[in-house]
Amino acid sequence: MSKHARARSRPARTHRRTARRAALAATLGLLTFTAGWAYVAQDPDGAAGAAQARTDSRPQPVDRAARDIPRSPLQGLTGISERTRERIPAESRQLILVTGRAADSSESTATLYTRPAAGADWVKGESWPARNGARGWSAERTYGDLTSPQGVFALTDAGGLLSAPPGTRLPYDENRAFVATGRGVNGESLVGSFDYVVAIDFNRRPGHSPLDPVMPDGEDKGGNIWLHVDHDGPSQGCVGIPKDAMRKVLQTLDPAAKPVIVMGPEGF
Repeated sequence: MSKHARARSRPARTHRRTARRAALAATLGLLTFTAGWAYVAQDPDGAAGAAQARTDSRPQPVDRAARDIPRSPLQGLTGISERTRERIPAESRQLILVTGRAADSSESTATLYTRPAAGADWVKGESWPARNGARGWSAERTYGDLTSPQGVFALTDAGGLLSAPPGTRLPYDENRAFVATGRGVNGESLVGSFDYVVAIDFNRRPGHSPLDPVMPDGEDKGGNIWLHVDHDGPSQGCVGIPKDAMRKVLQTLDPAAKPVIVMGPEGF
């Protein structure tokens, strides 16, 4: 074979080697693709599922359902009408609910409620037995009718014969004049009834001692309606709760929370 013939044979061998390499690379690529497809098919919740989860951050149906649950019209309170609930100031975050057994009953229950923010639902706290007017409740109370006024009233001022319990934040008037005289409606002793009192803002001037005698709406409606220590009998119009409960109330109420008392017969 001549030198020129051998030179012509080298490109042919080079072409065949290149073709074999290309075929081998194609085979390896097909095997890699097949293995990857098999992995995804066997593990649908793996990497592919995770990638899909990352692209779908929408709330799941259960979350949307929970968000769509209708809110209670009473916002966590019980024993009152929606109309009464609407009278509660939106900014109030502390509330004492006094619910009477009946319109003409002197027995009731007082419950402390709080809420974390203005307009939020109320959270029930402690409850205590309570006494109200000997003849029950009245939306149009008059002096001497032995009823307690029903409605929603602010709680702004406190006082008593004894010193304010530690932590009291309402303005507190410690005064020797907080002494009940005479006997209760049923003849019971009134000693200690005014050891602690919180004035109920019915026919009074907020920002004054509970002893303030001024009645802005006239004396015919009566006044000096207080939340005070129970004397084991009905009242002439005030609401009485146990002495320990009065301490708890005074240590809890905060003027910044705009506390109110909501009081009346069941369902009012």
